[in-house]
Amino acid sequence: MNYKDGNAADLKDKFWHEMDDSPFVMLQLDNDPDGAAPMTAQLDKDARHAIWFFTGKDSRFARMGAATATFASKGHDTFARFAGTLVEETSRGRLDKQWSNFVEAWFPGGKDDPNLLMLRMDLGDASIWSGEMGVLGTAKTALGMNVRDEVQGQKVDTVL
Repeated sequence: MNYKDGNAADLKDKFWHEMDDSPFVMLQLDNDPDGAAPMTAQLDKDARHAIWFFTGKDSRFARMGAATATFASKGHDTFARFAGTLVEETSRGRLDKQWSNFVEAWFPGGKDDPNLLMLRMDLGDASIWSGEMGVLGTAKTALGMNVRDEVQGQKVDTVL
């Protein structure tokens, strides 16, 4: 699929679908490039302007600020790098909405754990790539043939 011919919205939608299926990213504060760490993104299908993270008040992410995340889908057919700003999420309603047994496993004190910090990443610029090459592209790759034409137009720069 050629995303430069008006299908950028399709690739953006594919990114959100793939992120929902496997919400794991490498997150780093822009002023701490050596501090990238795997984090689980908490998504809300009605809020495509932000994602949330649970972390400890003693973690490097507690410093908040400009951040960048990288993502690779489960099937390795969608990749993304996106920027945003990490801020403290103070809404109890949002905490309740995003809370799960998986989060609770990290915070034995539950929603009132004294070390719990919920962050919201207000999203900005993103680059999204499609790694889909189709059957013909995959066969050409396996045979060592040129696949440059197949991958042209499979990237979009956008705002999330």
